[in-house]
Amino acid sequence: MSETAMAVVQLETEDHQPENGFLSPETDSPGLLTRIDDCVLPFLGGFGKYQRQLIVLTWIPALFIGFSQYSDEFLLAQPNNTCVPQTANTTNFTIIPSSLFHGPNNSFPRTAAYVYYNGTHNNTARHLQHCMCKEWTFELQTGLVQNVVTKWSLVCDSAWKVHIAKFSLLVGSIFGYLVFGVLADWFGRHPVLIISVLFMLVFGLTVAFSVNVPMFSTLRFFEGFCLAGIALSLYILRIELCLPAWRFSMTMVASFVVLGGQLLMPGMAYLCRDWQVLQAVIICPLLLMLAYIWIFPESLRWLLATQQYGRSKWIMGHIIKKNQVNPELDTDHVLTELQNALHKKPKKTCIVKMVGTRNLWKNIVVLCVNSLTGYGIHHCFARSMMDHHETHESTMFHNFYADYYTMAGIAVASCMALCPAVGLMGRRGGLLMFMIITALASLLQLGLLNLLGKYSVHLNIGTVHPSVCLLFILVGTHSDTLNKNFSIAFSIIGMFSSHAVSNLSIFFCAEITPTVIRGGGLGLVLASAGFGMLTAPIMELHNQKGYFLHHIIFACCTLICIICILLLPETRYQPLPETLADGECYTRQPLLPPRKPGEQRLLLAQSESSRDYTRAPPVEQGGGPLPHGGRSPGHPCHMTGVTNWPIRPQIFQLLCRETASDRQEGNSLSLGQVFLVIHLTGSGQRTGQGDRLW
Repeated sequence: MSETAMAVVQLETEDHQPENGFLSPETDSPGLLTRIDDCVLPFLGGFGKYQRQLIVLTWIPALFIGFSQYSDEFLLAQPNNTCVPQTANTTNFTIIPSSLFHGPNNSFPRTAAYVYYNGTHNNTARHLQHCMCKEWTFELQTGLVQNVVTKWSLVCDSAWKVHIAKFSLLVGSIFGYLVFGVLADWFGRHPVLIISVLFMLVFGLTVAFSVNVPMFSTLRFFEGFCLAGIALSLYILRIELCLPAWRFSMTMVASFVVLGGQLLMPGMAYLCRDWQVLQAVIICPLLLMLAYIWIFPESLRWLLATQQYGRSKWIMGHIIKKNQVNPELDTDHVLTELQNALHKKPKKTCIVKMVGTRNLWKNIVVLCVNSLTGYGIHHCFARSMMDHHETHESTMFHNFYADYYTMAGIAVASCMALCPAVGLMGRRGGLLMFMIITALASLLQLGLLNLLGKYSVHLNIGTVHPSVCLLFILVGTHSDTLNKNFSIAFSIIGMFSSHAVSNLSIFFCAEITPTVIRGGGLGLVLASAGFGMLTAPIMELHNQKGYFLHHIIFACCTLICIICILLLPETRYQPLPETLADGECYTRQPLLPPRKPGEQRLLLAQSESSRDYTRAPPVEQGGGPLPHGGRSPGHPCHMTGVTNWPIRPQIFQLLCRETASDRQEGNSLSLGQVFLVIHLTGSGQRTGQGDRLW
């Protein structure tokens, strides 16, 4: 077998063309300098003191990001509005409350709070969306004395402007994630962060001085655009600073800081009292981030991945000094290889090149759908928690603070549960578990509640088991009460799990996407999450028409996501991919570990390069061409009945010749040896890294 092995090695070292139309990622960067988690960062002190200081600097702005993201709950909150009676000809008029104008969490559309009708009762007057009132009195429950709605009386025919203002921040964020993601890959993370902060200060403070609703909405669009750049660049910098064991924990701390901003917002609103003051207080702390121009460096990982070795050398020297590392302990000769690579030109990559990969684009698309589904169905569950009395809609607790802190508490509990779940089951296992819970909660809410409402009138409590009687006594014997209790329970479970799905999908994408296009890949997933959040104001603008269909669509998406999650690789404790070639090497492993890991170790091995299996014509043992499409009667595919093996003809030619010589010498070649040689030469490459035939 020695001659066969040597011949196989010779065949595999030849130059190969890309197959099936896919691009072959370039891999001519120095070896040690692309092994950042294994060589470079350990040499620089690992997760040392300087890296920890930079991580803390990424946490502080997360608090201000939380303020801005949840400011709509206060700036655009709907008040309890009352129509002021006219001074003349009002003796025959009565003020009645209209049920059209009370929304859950003070966020659903209200066309008016009161309508006039003359003398006798008129049912159609209660449903008029055209308001005849010209003067209003407002009462806010958010702690503010005045907000955008009360300042410009955005009720009745002007109520739609509130939803446009909500659109503005979300749409601006979506565009910001896409644009700044590409810019972060091309110009660096640090310039994107500083430019975003500068423009955020300009547009954010200008919002407080808006003179009308169009000006407010336009400036909020640019505020969301810049806010996306800050959030995206900080997320990437935090991920790229950490070693594999620290990535998830450091990211979750930042998530808790953002939730802390959500929890502190009611107190800030109560202290500020006016929406303009609140907006200024939210934006002004970002002035401190201007110091990041000098104290926060560019991402070393991105500089090395894009071969900017001149700047990398200076930053590595700065880190060595801060962490007090002895350069003489460079056993891997990282500095020597860096010095030898200084002449290389930078190579930057755009997210568009992702289309030419085999597996990477599939992973990113799956995570985009996951984040879209998670945020989209979260609104469906939040909507299901609201009361419905005829046409009257109200919040679950009929109190702004109770409802607000209930939502925030569910988000905090979700993040707390996410930490041990991911620690035990990994990224893919945790994401799969929470997506299954989300799907079950959605399907049970859609299906079980309808069955309970249909058949509860036929249930005779006196003839069933006592435990069942107790259950019905607890939840209420009436179908409405039963539906309400089950709906609230499933909604809480669904919001809990969907929040975890959204957060984990974003983090998962940051780990899977290579450094050279991490900004673009993460921007795509965050933009998908923004589209999911955008469904809430869209449904409010249409007065919740089509809500049930909206919920069904997202419930179906959860089932699709469960299947697609199984195609993702596991990234726990794995180094971050730096180039497109590294990203292609991430292949999916079994969800559960095999009973005997040694049996499948070779089957999970990763091929190092793409190969072309059809460049040389098949040859018989005697040297002539093979009939029947390149397979002789003695070909192993004919002997076993397998006709679709992607096996190179040159290898079978060598195996057949070696087998004939072994038979003459009395030796035998086992079938296991044949399989081993076939596998070692990458026979499964044709079907993709994640779909080997063996």
